[in-house]
Amino acid sequence: MTLLDSDHTPPQSTERALQRRGALALLSLGGIAVTQRTVVAATSNDAASDETPSASRIYSTIAELRKDTTLRAGAVVRTLGYHTAGDGGEATYTISAAAAKKPADSGAVIGLDKDLQANLLPGNAVNYHMFGTKSDGKSDDGVQIKQAHEFAQRHKLPIIQRHGEFWIIKANEIPITTNVQWGNTIFHLDEKYNEKRKARFVVPNPHSAKSIKLDEAAKKSFLSRLKPGVQLIPEMAPYKNCLISIHDSGDKIGFRAGDRYKGQSWNREELFYVEEGGRILGDIAWKFKNYTSLTATPCNDSFLIIDGGGFYVSGDNPGEKYTGYYQNGFRIQRSRTKIQNQWVGLEPGKRDISMEPRSGFYNLSRVYNSTLENIRLIPWEQNRSDPKKKVGAGTYGIGGARMLNCTFRNITAEGSWVHWGVFGTNLNKNFRIEKCQLNRVDVHFHCWNLSIVDSVIGLRGISITGGGDLTIENTVQHGNVFVNFRRDFGAKWDGNIRIRNCKLIPYRDSTVVILSSRPSQFDYGYPVGCGRAIDIDNVEVDFSGFPTSTAPIWLISLAEFSTTEDGARHFFANQISARNVTVAGRQQGVRLMNIPEPYHYDLGREGSYDGIQLKPNCQMVFENILLEELPPSKPNDPEHAHFRIGNKGSTPYQDSKALYPHVRITNCPNLSAYLGGSAANLSVTDTTIDRCTAAADGPLRGSLNLQSCRLAPQVIEGTEPIYALDAELGTHLTNCTVHAPRVAGVAKPDQADRLEFIQPNKRVRFYQLNTAIGNDLLAHFKAKKIELHPNFIAMLKSHHGLESDAVAIR
Repeated sequence: MTLLDSDHTPPQSTERALQRRGALALLSLGGIAVTQRTVVAATSNDAASDETPSASRIYSTIAELRKDTTLRAGAVVRTLGYHTAGDGGEATYTISAAAAKKPADSGAVIGLDKDLQANLLPGNAVNYHMFGTKSDGKSDDGVQIKQAHEFAQRHKLPIIQRHGEFWIIKANEIPITTNVQWGNTIFHLDEKYNEKRKARFVVPNPHSAKSIKLDEAAKKSFLSRLKPGVQLIPEMAPYKNCLISIHDSGDKIGFRAGDRYKGQSWNREELFYVEEGGRILGDIAWKFKNYTSLTATPCNDSFLIIDGGGFYVSGDNPGEKYTGYYQNGFRIQRSRTKIQNQWVGLEPGKRDISMEPRSGFYNLSRVYNSTLENIRLIPWEQNRSDPKKKVGAGTYGIGGARMLNCTFRNITAEGSWVHWGVFGTNLNKNFRIEKCQLNRVDVHFHCWNLSIVDSVIGLRGISITGGGDLTIENTVQHGNVFVNFRRDFGAKWDGNIRIRNCKLIPYRDSTVVILSSRPSQFDYGYPVGCGRAIDIDNVEVDFSGFPTSTAPIWLISLAEFSTTEDGARHFFANQISARNVTVAGRQQGVRLMNIPEPYHYDLGREGSYDGIQLKPNCQMVFENILLEELPPSKPNDPEHAHFRIGNKGSTPYQDSKALYPHVRITNCPNLSAYLGGSAANLSVTDTTIDRCTAAADGPLRGSLNLQSCRLAPQVIEGTEPIYALDAELGTHLTNCTVHAPRVAGVAKPDQADRLEFIQPNKRVRFYQLNTAIGNDLLAHFKAKKIELHPNFIAMLKSHHGLESDAVAIR
């Protein structure tokens, strides 16, 4: 028998001694066999009195135990079941005088005649039958289940209940403080009795949070160290193995955009864990000028495992309109908790008819290093077709806040458009999802370091704001937006974004976006922007469900402005790369980016353009991407481009931290690029160029380099020049081929002069080396008996930008 640990409040020493003697006495009963009819009280109390010593009586059930009027204090007895022999409720008891401090509860304390009581002896484990659960579908087994867990808590014993079926009706806050093995056990939860602040099961932290008091010098030193990039804070060394929470109620951030959220905001807040010597885990995102609360929550020094179990819920949460969130499953407040191998669903024949939202069947709060694994869960209904039956707020299967280093592995929770997102959290740091199939992943405020690998995300998608490292690998998304950065919290991601080996499967025939960051022009209380570095590699958009679709696909979709309403500047990535983006199921390809306002971004590092050279502060690389074949349009139209930077005019740049990119595009056929009014270097290699506007109201403030490209424009009928390739730092064409313009899909070689930078036998502009004339134009010249002049050919072969543009024909 396992003794209580020294830090647990023990029973009285006399009771413990009695339990020890009783346990030893029972060991001597190991050879007593039922076949020898030593099951006294199954026949008569007199026989029990005559044939069995008081320290070794065995009864079939609790009822038989209660019938024995010969029992005396000090006896140790055993039952073979609670209601019936063999029902799993076998247990051992000591008989004592009734005590006011231990009133009979028909569980751990059984009331007997003659002012006696039977006190359950702790053994190696606890089960629910020992406490009298009826499992009849009418009684509230939760009462006895709660008693069992409270007994297990007092004696630090595991719960082992590997089978059985139990109904929990009104009981709540059943404490789980020791390991649980539920195996194939089934629980039925009557949701009519859900409460707003009381979950059915609670995994409490046995340690209370403590306020940290620092003197002025220590506080000043602490605040000076608490900033992005810090790894060691000596002032926190005394709080090792603690989760630290700091917030400043006088500094509001995360203001929520939208009329219905007017005034909603968060305190500036951070969460981190302390290891040896003040080493902190959990990247710091903010700097603090002050704080109004600094607390340490001790984390547990062992892992608690809750294994197995199936849960049928009735679906009829109380309430008729939105008045707040109800709890219905587990509230997890203990760090290092692992819940695994569970199934959650509706009772057969029932459906979710709740009009009130749920906070999450699993709700985690202020926890470190906890895990949910191998769980089938359901998202709840919200957007019902009848407006009167819509739930007034988001309702969740998994919820929580202030979570650090939590992992969700092999969880399935899917539904239709009626169902709300299964995942809804705030302040979720080092958040990891592995091998899951979830209808949504959602962090409203301050997600930091999110990893999604080997998973499938359903119709509700990935909807987040925050920062750190966002890594999504080997994952399929069913939806039209792969990652939606939440507009209401600024559509921000202040960190690196990496998407690799993923697939997006649109659910409807409408616009598709890989990364969508479209904030409102609103003061969110913190800087907003889409990433500090973005890497997209090997992504497929599968339009097999809509093979005739002509909806556009955008790689990255940004706001059309680069400042908030109060003039605060959006940040912008220093590095953007996208490679090997393909489309399946239809011919039409993708578009890249639209950046109409590069002038006011804040890239956090300096770039410049002085008319002599452009010093970039951003690198953009696009390789091996099948672009959409855009319909013909007027030349130099910024609204018809795969890649756009700038407006029509020569807008001044705010300062050196605005966007000055070097853009490299390789093997991206059908390219239409617009850089009018911007400062940039553009290099295009091995690409078919449909349209290219470098100059608008003046030449490009930068350079343009085209290598091994094919210039094959598709435009509407007209006479205006097609290409505008002027660049202040020079335009270079190397090993390029020029084709005839196409109007309505028909080649128009007689409009070759519209190419502008080349006019057959008339003009060759810019720096050109080994420029070729396409066969469509050569065939036209041959048919029209137009002979290309040697000087024109010589200029195509090699022309310097400082030489005359005109072809000299004598």
